[in-house]
Order: sequence, then C-alpha cells, then structure tokens
Amino acid sequence: MLKKLRVALAVVFWLGITLLFLDFTGGLHAWLGWMAKLQFLPAVLALNVGVIVGLVLLTLVFGRVYCSVICPLGVFQDGISWLRAHRSKKPYKYHKEMKWLRYGVWVLFVVALVAGVHVIVSLLAPYSAYGRMVQTLLQPVYLWGNNLFAALAERAGSYAFYEKEVWVKSLPSLIVAVVTLVVIVVLAFKGGRTYCNTICPVGTTLSFFSRFAMFRPMIDADKCVRCKTCELHCKAQCISITKEEVFIDHSRCVDCFNCIDSCPQGGLKYKFAWGKRDSSPAAQNDKGRRAFMTGTAVAVGAAALKGVEARAQAVTKVDGGFADVLPKQAPEREVPVTPPGSKSVKHFYQHCTACQLCVAECPNNVLRPSGKLDHLMQPEMSYEKGFCRPECTRCSELCPAGAIEKISREEKTQYHIGTARVNPDLCLMSTGKASCGKCVQACPSGAVKLVKTADGKRIPAIAEEVCTGCGACEYLCPVRPISAITVNGKHQHI
Repeated sequence: MLKKLRVALAVVFWLGITLLFLDFTGGLHAWLGWMAKLQFLPAVLALNVGVIVGLVLLTLVFGRVYCSVICPLGVFQDGISWLRAHRSKKPYKYHKEMKWLRYGVWVLFVVALVAGVHVIVSLLAPYSAYGRMVQTLLQPVYLWGNNLFAALAERAGSYAFYEKEVWVKSLPSLIVAVVTLVVIVVLAFKGGRTYCNTICPVGTTLSFFSRFAMFRPMIDADKCVRCKTCELHCKAQCISITKEEVFIDHSRCVDCFNCIDSCPQGGLKYKFAWGKRDSSPAAQNDKGRRAFMTGTAVAVGAAALKGVEARAQAVTKVDGGFADVLPKQAPEREVPVTPPGSKSVKHFYQHCTACQLCVAECPNNVLRPSGKLDHLMQPEMSYEKGFCRPECTRCSELCPAGAIEKISREEKTQYHIGTARVNPDLCLMSTGKASCGKCVQACPSGAVKLVKTADGKRIPAIAEEVCTGCGACEYLCPVRPISAITVNGKHQHI
C-alpha cells in the first residue's frame, strides 16, 4: 500500500512538472506552478524559508521522500529502473558509499553556489537538469505535434490550435541536455539511484537529515532469513545482507518501499524508528552525527550568505516570391538584457538555476539559453524572433527561484531593462537609402523619434529616459542580418 501511494504521488508530481515545461500557453501555471516552487534549490535561492523548513521537516519525519516523490529527475530515474526490471533480470546489489565522490561533489556545489559560479550549480542541480532536458529535447516534439493538429484544424475551419515555431534556441544548451540525458539514463539503467546517492548535491544535503528520520524502513533481525531479496530489489543499493549483519544505509535510502514489498517473510517494515540504530557495526559510530552537524552548518551558512549577497538555424523566408530575406542575427550586447522583474543583471544571474522554465513558456520567443561561458544555459533576452510585449508578465509569474519577481502589467511599464541605440552606419534613413521609420512606428513607449540633422535628414533618435528596452524596434527593423537599432541591457533596472 505504501509503495502504491508513493508511486501515485510521484507520477502526479512528475507529470505536473513535465507539463509545466511543455505548456506554451501559460494556462497550466495557475494550477501547477506551486510544484516548481517546492523544488529544493529554487527554494534556497528564493530564500523561501517556509519551503526549506518544510522539506527539512519532511525528511526528518519520513526520510528522503522528496527524492522519490517531489524531485522530477528522481522520478524519471525510477521510470528507467522500472524499464530495466522489465528488460533485464539482473538484480541490484549493495555498494558501499563512495564518500570521496559524494561529499567532494557536494562541497564543490556549495562553494560554486556561494562564489556565484552558476555553471557548476546548474549542471549539478537535479531540477535544473530535468527542466533543461524537457525544454530542449521534449518540447520541440510536443510543438511539432501541436503544429500537426493546428494544420488539421485549419483545414477543418477550426482555430482550436495555433502553430508555434520550432527552432534551436541554444546549441550549447542542446549539447548539455543530450549529454545529461545519456548520463542519467546509463546510470539509472545500470545502478538505479546512483546519480541521487553519489552525485546529486540535493540528495546529499537531505541525507544529513534522513539518517535521523523518525520513520524508516527497518529490518527485523529475528524474521530475516538472509535471502537477500530486499537487497536485490533495492535500487538505491543501500541494503547489505550478510551472515554477520543486516544493514540499511538510511542516508542513501529514498523510501521507494521496493524492499518492503519484496520481503517474503515480512521482515521489513516502515515504522517509527526515532533514535534506533542499525545492526551494522559501521552504523554504531558517530560519523553520521558529525556529518549531519557539519552539513547543516555549511548549508545554512551558504543560504544565509546568498541572502546577504543578493538581498538555429532559421528557415529562409522569401520576400514576394523573388528575394531571400536573410534571417536576423543576435548582435553583440555590451550588457545582457534580463527580464522585467529581475531587478538587475546581478540579481537575476545570482538566483537563476538555469531550469529554463521561463524559456519554455515565453510566448514571444524572446528568452533563450545563453551560450556564453559566464552565464551558460541561464536565460537571456534577444529580439530576432519577437519582442517583449508590454502586456506579457508570464516569466515573472512562474519563476520558482526568485530570479524574476512577480510584477503586474502596470508595474512592467515602469521597468527599464535596457536602452536602444541606433547604428547610423546601418540605418536606412541615416545612410539615405530609404525613408523607413519602422522603429518609430513600433515603439510602444514613444521613445523613438525622428529628428532633423544639420543637412536636413530625418533620422531616428532615442529618448533614453523613456525607453524600456522591450526590443520592438530591434525586432521590426528591416535591416538584415544585424538590426540597425540594438538594445543593450541595464545593470540596474529602474
């Protein structure tokens, strides 16, 4: 019964978060957005004390159920393990904890988090890794399916579906997502929860608490006949059954309850075990208590320090059936443009987990993963495919890490995320090639005006105090491949 309940809850969370990344309409966020905010790292970066305390208490009471129910990457690995069980009869077996690797990765993660090296943080964080895989690899397939239905609906005279452009938003992010998927699948197929118990920094953090959980799977030594059935079914590879001892490493146990279901003698029970220790001599020492105290101190200190510190290819289009229209290219920006609600460039990149939920749900194709090393896979704004519409606040409504704070449509008009700049060497009006004025017509805030020069030309000029950095002028500029007007971000948003 416990396993069925755990599986049912895990499927609900996994489907909910997956659909959240696939949904491009924004309709599901009101119902499922809270699932993203329950993820551990986003809660830490958002300083969401209620969620952090809740997850710690959950682990202290019930063990690492977060890893087997709430974490989408953990549930995904369970799915791979389930396929393994049906394709291969090879059983699991107990493996000793690889402390040097497990705690080495955890220390590296904490140091990177405090130092602001978010490339390492986003590579190791489980929620971020899963989000990137869904957004980069699965969402295009989902959109192609949507476009097929849109084409069929159009033929039937219905507009129940509308077509969405599918394109590679970031080649580096695509490569990282593919490598991550391969690594996770191989590790899960061969060793079950190897990633969770050896590499994952969130799993290691929760392991400091799970070894003292009030309720844990416990082996009744009197009923155990040393058949090893539980060990062979333990995908966490944390149960050791020998002639000398029976032992469960509760720091690595993810409470999947496979062992309880498999025991033919009923010698395994999930029960109240506060203060009880395992029969293994290795479990009688005080290493676990020291690890708990050290880990808690470092993790809390890291979170506090963060709080103080922070407080493609395009399809060729044809013009009139005669001339190819060159696709736009992203210009070199002096300062990256970050979304309205992110306060500043520094605040945004300090809190962003690179889960790419905002990229997946951006209806205007403005957000895409950065390919630059200092912000690799973290989103940035660019205007080759669209511009940030004044009425859209979707990214601010769904960010679980506090990188983008929730704002209203009215508040968005007060945010100045960047400033446009005209390149007179490219502008059609400045060079006298044509009478254009597209940027003036496009600007929703009236920041672009035509002014007369000394020689009588009318050229566009930017009122910087009015410009919000929405990118409408850059997007609608007819000059190719680099627009004659470019938006540069502001370090501090007003």
